[in-house]
Amino acid sequence: MFQQLAWDESKNQPLCLALTSISGIDLLVSSSEAETTDHPTFESLGLNRSSLQAIESAGFETPSPIQAAFIPVAIKNQDVIGLARTGTGKTTAFVMPILEQIDLSKNIPQALILAPTRELSEQVAKEAEKLSSHSPCHTVCLVGGRPIRSQINEIKKGPHLIVGTPGRLIDLIRRRELNLKTIKFVVLDEADRMLDIGFRPDIEKILRRCPKKRQTLLLSATMAPEIEQISQKYMQSPEKIDVTQGDAPAQQIEQFYLTADPDRKFGALVHLLKQERPQQVIVFSRTKIGADKLFKKFSQKLGKQVASMHGDLPQGKRDQVMKKFRQGNVRMLIATDVVGRGIDISGISHIINYDIPEFCDDYLHRVGRTGRLSSDAQGRAITFVTREQGDQLTNIEMRINQLLPEYFLEEYEAARPIKSASNVEEPTENYEAPEFVIP
Repeated sequence: MFQQLAWDESKNQPLCLALTSISGIDLLVSSSEAETTDHPTFESLGLNRSSLQAIESAGFETPSPIQAAFIPVAIKNQDVIGLARTGTGKTTAFVMPILEQIDLSKNIPQALILAPTRELSEQVAKEAEKLSSHSPCHTVCLVGGRPIRSQINEIKKGPHLIVGTPGRLIDLIRRRELNLKTIKFVVLDEADRMLDIGFRPDIEKILRRCPKKRQTLLLSATMAPEIEQISQKYMQSPEKIDVTQGDAPAQQIEQFYLTADPDRKFGALVHLLKQERPQQVIVFSRTKIGADKLFKKFSQKLGKQVASMHGDLPQGKRDQVMKKFRQGNVRMLIATDVVGRGIDISGISHIINYDIPEFCDDYLHRVGRTGRLSSDAQGRAITFVTREQGDQLTNIEMRINQLLPEYFLEEYEAARPIKSASNVEEPTENYEAPEFVIP
C-alpha cells in the first residue's frame, strides 16, 4: 500500500491523504493536518537550527510544494516517493531530511544518492555541500569521467554522504573500494530517467548491497510501472507525495507550437531567434548528428556565443560548456536530452524543441529547464511540429492537460500553404545572425 499525499497548488498545502493500492483502488481520507497552515515555512517543517541557518544562507525563503510536503514525512525516517517536475526544488527536499539524521560523529558512509548523469550528480553534491555549510558533513561525488584514484582516496577519508552514478558506483564496488554496509539512507533521484537509460540492473545490485534496514527515498517526475515495481521490491510502505497535479509544466512557462516544413525548420529557427531575442536559450535536437549540424551552422555567425552538448562529448569538454553556459558567456546551447534533466540554470529564458521529443515525459524535462524555481522570470517554450507530427503534439497536450497555442513568425513562412507552392527559401550560411538580449 502507498500512503499518498495530494497537494493544493492554490494554497500551497496538502489536500488530503489517500491510501492507494497497487490495483488502483483509492480510499480518500480527509486530513485535518492539511488545514493547519496556508503558508508553510521552513521553520514549520521540523528542521533543526543548523539546517535552518544553512537554508537561510542559501537564500531560500519559502518552501516549494514538494519541499513542504516531502520534508516533514522524510524527516521521520519514513520511506517516501516524491513526484514533482524538474526545477521545483526536489534536491533540497531529500537532502535536508538526510542531513537531519546523519550521525556526524561517525566518519563512515551513511547516505547514498543515485542520479542518472554526471552533471546532475555533481549538481546534487554541490547542493548538499551548500545545505550542510553549518555542519561538518563530508560529501563525495563518484561519477565516471573523473580520475577514479582521487575518488578512492576520498572514500578512504570516510565521507558521510555519497552522490554518484550507478555505473561508477558498481565499478568501485567491484574493485572492493566501496562498501555499502553502513548505509542508512538511499535516494533514487530522477528515478524514471535512470530506468529509461537502462540503469535498473545496476540500481538493483546497489540496493541489494545496502542494509535492508534503511530509509529509501525515490524522486521522479512520473510514476512509471517500473518505478512501482522498484518501490514494491525495495521500499517499506512508502508514502507517495504527488505535487504534479496542475503542475505540468508550471505556470512559470509559456508554451507554444510552431508548424514548420522539414526543409524550412532551420530558416524558422533563425527567424524565431531574431523575433524572440532570448537572454539564454537551449535548442533541443533529437540526435547528436542533428545537434552538431546546427552548431556548425550557427557557430559561423555567433562564434563563442553558441555551444553544443551531447553524450559523445568528453567529460572535460562538457564541463567547460556548462561552466560557460552558467556564466552567461554561452548564450545558445544546442543539445540532446543529455541536459534535459536536473540542470538548474536560472538565466535560461527560452527552450526551443527543434525536434519534437519522442516521449511526452521528455517534453516535460526539456521545458523544465526554463521557468525554474531559481528564476524570477517567466520562461517560454516553443516546439517545432511538422504536419505529420500532429499526433505527437496531441499526446503532449494530453500529457500536460493543456492545448498549446500556435506561434507565428512575422517575416517567414515556416510551413507552405496546403496544396500551394511557395518561393520561400531555406537560409544558407549567409543568413543574418540573431541577436541575444543582454541581461
